[in-house]
Amino acid sequence: MSWQDELNELEVRNQFAEAMGGSDKVARQHEFGKLTIRERIATLADAGSFREIGKLAGVGRYNEAGELEHVMPSNFVFGTASLDGRSVVLSGDDFTVRGGSADASIAGKRLHAEGLALELRRPHIRLVDGMGGGGSVKTIEMAGRTYIPRVAGWETIVQHLSVAPSVSLALGSVAGIGAARVTTSHYSVIVKDTAQMMIAGPALVDWANLGDVSKEELGASSIHTRNGSIDDEVGSEAEAFARAKQFLSYLPSNVDERPPRVASDDPVSRIAPELNEIVPRDPRKVYKMRRVIEAIVDSGTFFEVGRQWGKSIVTGLARLDGIPVALFAEDPMIYGGAWTADSCKKLIRWCDLASTFHLPLIHLVDCPGFLIGKQSEESGTIRVGSTALAALGQTTVPFCSVIVRKAFGVAGAANTQPGHHHYRFAWPSGDWGSLPIEGGIEVAYKAELAEASDPDAVLDDIKARLNRVRSPFRSAEFFEIEDIIEPARTRETLCHWAGLAYDALRPGPSRFGYRP
Repeated sequence: MSWQDELNELEVRNQFAEAMGGSDKVARQHEFGKLTIRERIATLADAGSFREIGKLAGVGRYNEAGELEHVMPSNFVFGTASLDGRSVVLSGDDFTVRGGSADASIAGKRLHAEGLALELRRPHIRLVDGMGGGGSVKTIEMAGRTYIPRVAGWETIVQHLSVAPSVSLALGSVAGIGAARVTTSHYSVIVKDTAQMMIAGPALVDWANLGDVSKEELGASSIHTRNGSIDDEVGSEAEAFARAKQFLSYLPSNVDERPPRVASDDPVSRIAPELNEIVPRDPRKVYKMRRVIEAIVDSGTFFEVGRQWGKSIVTGLARLDGIPVALFAEDPMIYGGAWTADSCKKLIRWCDLASTFHLPLIHLVDCPGFLIGKQSEESGTIRVGSTALAALGQTTVPFCSVIVRKAFGVAGAANTQPGHHHYRFAWPSGDWGSLPIEGGIEVAYKAELAEASDPDAVLDDIKARLNRVRSPFRSAEFFEIEDIIEPARTRETLCHWAGLAYDALRPGPSRFGYRP
């Protein structure tokens, strides 16, 4: 007795799965400058590490004798793999089979992939290329009925956000549930030109009399990386894979671990003398905050997230003496660093990420307050800004701030974390108050100026008096700022703090769940 016939059939079925949608569909995928799902997995995962689950799932075709003639494989591939030595769940749509629509058992496989990532408490990397489970109109005829919309297993996807990292890569035309799967992650990337994301495709938009538009006009990377739906855009799939790995390198595999500390060859004592001169004395002049960040953190470790939206606040991951940290800083080159509605939304999400994965949080402060004006009022800046301040106060990780220059108004209060004792430093260029002196002086001294025979001279005298007492050293005398440091030695100061913060981290679930 032998099982050789069954083993031969197993080999044939594996070959059908590996052929995907057929050579013509694979060629078409390549024509659009895209890899197939199996090529993507082979490129992203450590060599030989991918262990596929559900490879034989699909739609079989049999002859009258009941013998197998062909299997059209499921258009969803998943399994476990290693990325830079770390165990992950890796899943992706196969666009060569029905354009990634919900045919050939995709729903069951997708749900299993999400559930496996949750139960194994592993990072999940989604390679999204298609509708990703939503189906097509043809599905109605195949099923013989319509269905009431429900998102089966959505609670699993959301629950996973509070357990382990998830990364979604939009690698083709992504619509419907596929688009929702991209955005429901901790980090998302879209490939410029070859990928688009949309709630519904051009045909449905045209049917709804909303215009005749192309996929690129409807959901280009330039749209969604500037409205905050997707974090970053890249020029190629290879770059998307590299960014996914880099993002994960700062995070633990799940919330029960601390973020991974690595050896650093960048000396803690490295001095950056250029920082002593980077902030202009004229408060109306700007400087490059990213230069400040790069001079402080371990060389080459700054990984910015969401650069194209909420631009007045810079957010990113970095290392200090090998310790992963999450930092944010105002960008004085955008609205002077003032908080906008979008930048506040960006900050809320950043605080939640830091709390979920135990990343010590650093704020490099140069905040003139909330952006003012009609547009700011219409966008509800004060409402979302209040939420951002609440999110900062609710973070569960050690917090530290360095006041580089301005800290004014309600938003400027983000130099501190309400209800917490933490490190807070200032540069000699620190300047703070309820509002900038230059902006309120003529209102505060209106009567005195009206009575003066030479208002300009009186105004100059008032400015001189106020400037003498606005020095941060006066605040330090009253312990309103804990310490003033030499800018060039900021790295050394923050590395010392990071060591204390890392030892104080307590792994485990955050007291509130992560929301996409």
